Amino acid sequence: MAKKQYRYNPKSLRYEEIRIGLRQRLLRGLFFVASVAVFSLVVVLIAWSFFDSPKERMLKREVENMKLQYEIFNDRLAEMSEVMEDLQEKDDNIYRVIFEAEPVLPSVRKAGFGGADRYARLDGYQNSDVIIETAKTLDKLTSQVAVQSESFDEVFRMAKNKAEMLASIPAIQPVSNKDLRRLSSYYGYRIDPFYKVTKFHPGLDFSAPTGTEIYATGDGVVSRVRFSKRGYGNTVMIDHGYGFETLYAHISEFEVKKGEKVKRGQLIARVGNTGKSTAPHLHYEIHKNNKTVNPIYYFFNDLTPEQFEKMLELSTIPTQTMD
Repeated sequence: MAKKQYRYNPKSLRYEEIRIGLRQRLLRGLFFVASVAVFSLVVVLIAWSFFDSPKERMLKREVENMKLQYEIFNDRLAEMSEVMEDLQEKDDNIYRVIFEAEPVLPSVRKAGFGGADRYARLDGYQNSDVIIETAKTLDKLTSQVAVQSESFDEVFRMAKNKAEMLASIPAIQPVSNKDLRRLSSYYGYRIDPFYKVTKFHPGLDFSAPTGTEIYATGDGVVSRVRFSKRGYGNTVMIDHGYGFETLYAHISEFEVKKGEKVKRGQLIARVGNTGKSTAPHLHYEIHKNNKTVNPIYYFFNDLTPEQFEKMLELSTIPTQTMD
């Protein structure tokens, strides 16, 4: 029970009880309620600013867990990217080399994707940089996987046709030449017999008597049978597929006609001295993707390792061509 309060009245020289009116009581009550409200608001603001609510603590834990999961995800993507690079390396330098196929162009492997605003919907958040970088890495890896899948499909098709391809690649010498003594001029820069200057010789010259048999060095289709008194003289060209063609020049007699299918080792012509030639011989070229290559490296079936080493040694000695 509230204590009564008194005050001294100098007029009556007595202590009189202080009586508080209803209005004053209401004002005091309102002041008390307002003070409590203000104090509560200050406490709430302090708690809101410096202390997390249970819900906020839960959300922060979820955000931290999400960031951890993204880091783990990015680490796994990095590992997958390394595996993909290893597959690309093997694809270009092993599988495609085996099948004489061109490597996949870097511009194709690293082809772009999407547009400038592809990741706009992921921007504007507190952790947008993490999310966007992860999305970019995933898109890049997805694109590389698609390209690599197509490449492996192509390699698989080449593997299925391996027997046909191996039969088509030029792999023997066009004339019987076991002792190597008939090779009179090699691939590379040689002395021209007519102009006596150094010129590039795009094939091999096999010295042989007129009428010596000339054989197809791989399976294919005769794409040219040409009579001429100039340059290479009478020539036969065979399209072997897979980017390979072979040219046989200075021929005296033809044993095949244009469009005819031939097998490796089949008689196709005979050595002659037609066109620009100093003596009876066969000029032989191999073209790979429309460019001449050194035929020495395609005599797999005819030469032992020792003979091959000997041929390489002879090919470095300066000689004069026969055409």
